[in-house]
Amino acid sequence: MNGERAAITGYLSYALAAAHRSVHLELSRKLKDEGVQVEAWRIMEAIDGESAMTMGRLAEVVLLAPPTLTKMVDRMVADGLVQRQISQEDQRQVHLVLSALGERKRDRVRQFADEQEAALLERLGPDSARLLHNALNSLAM
Repeated sequence: MNGERAAITGYLSYALAAAHRSVHLELSRKLKDEGVQVEAWRIMEAIDGESAMTMGRLAEVVLLAPPTLTKMVDRMVADGLVQRQISQEDQRQVHLVLSALGERKRDRVRQFADEQEAALLERLGPDSARLLHNALNSLAM
């Protein structure tokens, strides 16, 4: 920077935000036809990947504040995508599971996410994609 302040676009934090916005908006447009928000897709994928997850842990995984997650899950339950089940091990815990409709919807929207992932990998190349993924994961911790 040689003593001069960089334009906003020179900041790494700006580049991360701009990249996130671009990727998120692209996926959001594709999922809109299915009536699914990106955050709901993340919830469906997280529920599918882990059978007994607390709402607190789910909020961390899907990058949502707990009150926002609760409202979104309530909407998904009302839409028939997700069901709440009381844990057989601990009746105080409630587990979320995808309904049959939720599984079909997840499969359809997963196609869009997989296509986007493939396009990103092609654009970056496997080595750069792996480096970027590792770098982003290290920043997220």
